[in-house]
Amino acid sequence: MTPPTVLLILSFLIPLTCSLSPAGEPGRLEEYRTVARRLLEAALRDGEAYAMLQELTARAPQRLSGSAGADSAVIATKRMMESRGFDRVRVEPVMVPRWVRGPVEKAEILIPGRRPISLAVCALGGSVATPEKGITAEVVEVKSFDELHALGTGARGKIIFFNRPMDPSKLNTFEAYGGAVDQRVRGAVESAEAGGVAALVRSVTLSSDDVPHTGAMGYKEGSPQVPAAAVSVRGANMLSDFLKKGARVRLRIRLSCATLPDVPSSNVMGEIRGCERPEEVIVIGGHLDSWDKGAGAHDDGAGCIQAIDVVSLIRRLNLMPKRTIRAVMFMNEENGLRGGKAYAAAPERSTEKHIAMIESDRGAFAPRGLTVQADSLSLEKVRLWRSLFEGLNAGRIEKGGSGADVSAMVGKGVAGFGLDVENHRYFDYHHSANDTIDKVNPRELEMGVVVLALLCYILAQEGIG
Repeated sequence: MTPPTVLLILSFLIPLTCSLSPAGEPGRLEEYRTVARRLLEAALRDGEAYAMLQELTARAPQRLSGSAGADSAVIATKRMMESRGFDRVRVEPVMVPRWVRGPVEKAEILIPGRRPISLAVCALGGSVATPEKGITAEVVEVKSFDELHALGTGARGKIIFFNRPMDPSKLNTFEAYGGAVDQRVRGAVESAEAGGVAALVRSVTLSSDDVPHTGAMGYKEGSPQVPAAAVSVRGANMLSDFLKKGARVRLRIRLSCATLPDVPSSNVMGEIRGCERPEEVIVIGGHLDSWDKGAGAHDDGAGCIQAIDVVSLIRRLNLMPKRTIRAVMFMNEENGLRGGKAYAAAPERSTEKHIAMIESDRGAFAPRGLTVQADSLSLEKVRLWRSLFEGLNAGRIEKGGSGADVSAMVGKGVAGFGLDVENHRYFDYHHSANDTIDKVNPRELEMGVVVLALLCYILAQEGIG
């Protein structure tokens, strides 16, 4: 039996040209339903996204900005666009930070009368190294910065263990993530200012496994810099159990990470040029860099490949957008946002008018709708198209954030959009060795392409203002 949601978009195929009937005229939504049908059938039958993501993660599985993997990813995605006949495939230069993990990431629980117990840890991105022989100190557990401050002198000379979990009762896991990630970002600063010698942070994930999750952290100018590491959820629970039993627990931790001088890199872009208003641009993108613990399949190889496949799919179907649709691979989202800022500041932007900035950076899961970062009039205009996206099971159109890489342009007044997806599994993989190609469902990845391609095409025809 054909589901009703599919029947909604299976309308009669009619010819498409550059100039469609004026907005609001009867039949306009039917024309877009035809586009939706063609996009859906072509993507699910002959979609290229999964094969491209396999290629990207095989050629450049570790793409932290400034690394050889990031350089390989620039070359690979540029070739993908060129081989598919994109218009104006090019790179735009950007200087990026270079932080390297190093070969040593070890931690051991030391309890009198027992053998050392290993913990699964990894350095947080941007951390300084420990001395070569490591740091050995007593551990104190806290679940908030207020709790740390209340310790007073009791934190001095200690390794501060931040053990606040993501809240599993939150329906939206991004909300749960937001309630815990401050420990990772600010833990080292708070530890140092309290007199601590290192920070150990519970991995920001809902998954109970022995895989640590990394991510960006920072230091405060004028404050001491202490090493910071993430510990797996199982390791955090074990350490907490020892502390609750009243044992005198010490921890030995060794990290060999380092920050090196900035290096040159690039954003990568290619487009399908608009046939009526080519100087007006819709951007669809993701960030090409990824953390070095996994292959960056969901975060954000998927978003980059979806952007490439959006333009490729529109070209393959010989659709003729009035405005230019540009795929952009942004470099350095994870630890600096240099790519997004460089894109916004590039001289070429002064000759262009950006209509919308769209980012896919929530994983390659089943799309459920769009978040819109724009004024209320723009939001209501997009909601007029809701029935088109409901036909793809993606009719949830709400006010919300777009993406970190597009934030510089959105800050200049350009409408921002994010792809809203099923989010229950994302933080099982996020920033960890779990983020590999086998965790990506090809059909869900392609459905994201369909939703994004439809959005890009409608915006190219209708505008947003």
